[in-house]
Amino acid sequence: MGKFQELGTTMSKYAALAYAKTKEWTKLLWEIIRRPIDVAKLAILLSAFTLVAYNIPLITMIISGVDGDFNGILICVSVFILLLVLNFLLYYLLLYCFRVVGKYLIAFTFIGNAISLYFINTYNVLITKAMMGNVFNTRLSEAEGFFSFSAVLYFVILGVIPAIYIIATRIDYRSIWRFLASLGITLAIVCGTFLVNKQNILWIDYNATRIGGLAMPYCYTVNTVRYINQLILMNREETPLPDAEITTDTRDVVVLVIGESARSANFSLYGYKRCTNPMLEQVDELVVLDAKSAYTYTTDGVKAIIDHKPTDELYEILPNYLFRNGVDVIWRTSNWGEPPLHIDKVYKREELGERYGVDSSYDGALVAGLAQEILSSDKDKTLVIIHTSTSHGPEYYKRYPSQFKQFTPVCTEVEMSKANRSELINAYDNTILYTDYMLYTVIEELRSLPADMRCCMIYISDHGESLGEGGVYMHGLPMDVAPREQYEIPFIVWNSDPNTEVKSLNLVGQYHIFHSVMSYLGVTSPIYNEAKNIFTYSASLPIEENAVDDTDAE
Repeated sequence: MGKFQELGTTMSKYAALAYAKTKEWTKLLWEIIRRPIDVAKLAILLSAFTLVAYNIPLITMIISGVDGDFNGILICVSVFILLLVLNFLLYYLLLYCFRVVGKYLIAFTFIGNAISLYFINTYNVLITKAMMGNVFNTRLSEAEGFFSFSAVLYFVILGVIPAIYIIATRIDYRSIWRFLASLGITLAIVCGTFLVNKQNILWIDYNATRIGGLAMPYCYTVNTVRYINQLILMNREETPLPDAEITTDTRDVVVLVIGESARSANFSLYGYKRCTNPMLEQVDELVVLDAKSAYTYTTDGVKAIIDHKPTDELYEILPNYLFRNGVDVIWRTSNWGEPPLHIDKVYKREELGERYGVDSSYDGALVAGLAQEILSSDKDKTLVIIHTSTSHGPEYYKRYPSQFKQFTPVCTEVEMSKANRSELINAYDNTILYTDYMLYTVIEELRSLPADMRCCMIYISDHGESLGEGGVYMHGLPMDVAPREQYEIPFIVWNSDPNTEVKSLNLVGQYHIFHSVMSYLGVTSPIYNEAKNIFTYSASLPIEENAVDDTDAE
């Protein structure tokens, strides 16, 4: 018993000593932090830390993207100088002009740098305007899917700790003349660096997207401003399209299913080695078209599907346009990112699950009671748009019920760069298997409708998905650098009318949807573009085919 007491006493002494030393070191560290530092020196220190801690992906990209000759070395050195000087200029202005507020702004940017760096390193993404749109359009429930221990380490070590240092530091601001002199020298260095790189303008322009998507803290700050500006423009009042006219008296139904992150490469209907479409492969009337998305992210991908032509303007989108012109339009969704809807019937997945008594945890609830709702319409023309989220990453394994867990083992790792790639593909393929089931269910619902109703289902995805090819994951890369997995998408059509066929087309895109839906429903207007219609009719339907210039095709 005496030995235990002696051991306890010894451990208590060591604990007390360790506590005293920790307290001493903490006090010393705090004194160092609180020691006044010249504002210019602090700006230089923060700029150097930003370069070393947050811009390694950009530096790596620059080094690997240039030749080993003098010009390549010049580009590398110039980029390093510009990063240091521009960040110094930013921090110097914030610290000197805004004082305490400036310190907090810089602290927040360091936290933003840490979070951005985590996503860049983990998912090999670029922080572009489109990516910031994905961030702002991500629900809290989906954001939780990115949570990991590594994310916490990035956040604390590279974000919170430097932020505390910045806020706690005491600054000696010196005179206004020294401030102006420092600014003049800094601007002279920036101008000189640009002048000696006149011959490299083409290289810089070619790689501008990658540079702008990796440079901290500008990639997310500038692109956040750009995205918000785009959002303001998008939410302005939409420009009405010319009035349309319903020219047929048949009872017609189109169900447009918008997929999420579905790439055609993993559909067995497109030749994938695995049978991911066992149910759809039994449907004789099915037509499969090669297609390419206009964008690699949800907001503009969805807009392209329901827009009448490629444009940055906000014109009436398909559901709003048809609703205004007498078509019964129903929007069922588990997703988001579409332009403003001006229709009466918009239903969330949870609402549909409650109404029809089905499990609303998965996208199957979007199909519940479909035939029943179509039959309840008092109009001859009906458009149902089902906006899914079935293949949204990184938690693919949470997107389908357990009975669709056919390909195993599945990846449950949210840090895709650390995931077993075969397990990642297994989880993703299961989402395609579940999509197959939902689309087959839609077709069966339409088949149950009265024989005098012409019915059509069109399935198209908003964009594709990367699953580790070339070290790239998920989606959102700009089209000029995006791999084909992010824009080669499925375009699947089924229709019940033997007099309606799908044209033989080599390649179609998202802008074919607007005009094809109009055609099938017998709706025409001055903006109707026959060149974008996928349907042809062996028995003539009285649909006016307006000649439209196709120069804005994808």
